[in-house]
Amino acid sequence: MSPSGGPQPLSLMFLLGMGLASENINCPSRCSCQYLEVNCTGQQLQEFPVTIPLDTRQLILATNKISYLPAVELSFLADLVYLDCRENFLGDDLDFTFIGVAKLVYLDLSFNNLTQVTFSTFSQLISLVVLKMSDNPNLVEIEKDAFANNTWLRYLDVSRTGLLFLDTSTVRDLPNLRFLGLSDNLWHCNCSFLDFTAWMTKSNVHFPDAENITCYMPEGLRGLKMPAVQAQLQFNCLTQLHKQDYIFLCLIGFCIFSAGTVAAWLAGICAVIYEVHTAKGEDDEEEEEEEDTIT
Repeated sequence: MSPSGGPQPLSLMFLLGMGLASENINCPSRCSCQYLEVNCTGQQLQEFPVTIPLDTRQLILATNKISYLPAVELSFLADLVYLDCRENFLGDDLDFTFIGVAKLVYLDLSFNNLTQVTFSTFSQLISLVVLKMSDNPNLVEIEKDAFANNTWLRYLDVSRTGLLFLDTSTVRDLPNLRFLGLSDNLWHCNCSFLDFTAWMTKSNVHFPDAENITCYMPEGLRGLKMPAVQAQLQFNCLTQLHKQDYIFLCLIGFCIFSAGTVAAWLAGICAVIYEVHTAKGEDDEEEEEEEDTIT
């Protein structure tokens, strides 16, 4: 012991070495670990790593070959707030995957093979603030209530995916949303998209890379930027009639004409019957008067 009562420098180094060794006991193979963080970037992992310390707050699995996230193993990491899974092979089986990591704030699933997002995919992530799903070319559907429980969501990126349409209520009902990435998608700007373009104009959300948020279909609107295309959509959808609209109007007109013709015919028949009945009554009265005169 030193005069001050503290450990000798050699003893202090030994204690520090023991502390570092204890931190690395549960560190997954081929991963690096430091205080509350596990980093497995670019290790060609094909499966979710085991023996992750249970107190891990930040887990980085980027640039691997992982195709499945086990919900049970993830649920052991109850304090996890940061999960980076970009550039993997994650597919469409993510429903209920994050059921045990309700504290998660940051989730990166970009550059994967996602195909759809349902209500069950992120419903347990009630603290989620950042969600990145860009560069998932097979992502073709996001259900309208997919983010119903993610009311703290502030940053959402679905750029460069397979999305053709996004329901307005999916993002409109997120009160804290401030950044929404929509660029380089093959958006179908039909009449059902009019409400979405109107929301883009009125909202306070920032759209990164807005120059590349354009319509792909129909061909007449291809290349037009959103939400500037709103005026053209209003003209096409609210002032012009399509072929089926003309057919519908013709059917309505034919029905009205037919009903009027039938009504006029019935009215004419009733008038004739009434006149015949009235004339017959007058003839009967005249005959009765003649009989009384003769008598």
